[in-house]
Amino acid sequence: MSGHQPVEPICVRINDAARMIGIGRTKLYELISRGEVETVKIGKATRVTTASLRELVGRRSSDKLKRNRHDTK
Repeated sequence: MSGHQPVEPICVRINDAARMIGIGRTKLYELISRGEVETVKIGKATRVTTASLRELVGRRSSDKLKRNRHDTK
């Protein structure tokens, strides 16, 4: 066995990005066009940064918590 740790990708394909956060490709393209998800071009390939996916999910979770707190007041 080698001592190498698995490498976490910093960007993924569109299909993989959509699957990672449980949405369809069309919805992901909407989020990209609104600037909510960051993409990079590598040659002709478009990739989605995993950091922007984490930020999106974090923002949405935070927004939901704020709404829930407001609704209970």
